[in-house]
Amino acid sequence: MLAKILPNNEHPIERAIRVVLGLALLSIVFVGPKSLLGLIGIVPLATGLLGSCPLYTLFGFSTCPVKAKDTTSTT
Repeated sequence: MLAKILPNNEHPIERAIRVVLGLALLSIVFVGPKSLLGLIGIVPLATGLLGSCPLYTLFGFSTCPVKAKDTTSTT
């Protein structure tokens, strides 16, 4: 059920980049200019941790590598 709502549609490298970017943006809230604008880092952090981007789902886009179909049958 959850896979329909939040399908895995991000490449592992993209997920890592999103997490790093999200943490970097969140650090702006506590270090440096101390701006609340850094809270926008929650978005890439959450999508990176979940592995699902709602906009990708909305537009039917995916950066996941294509999985090969199993053609062997057990009948």
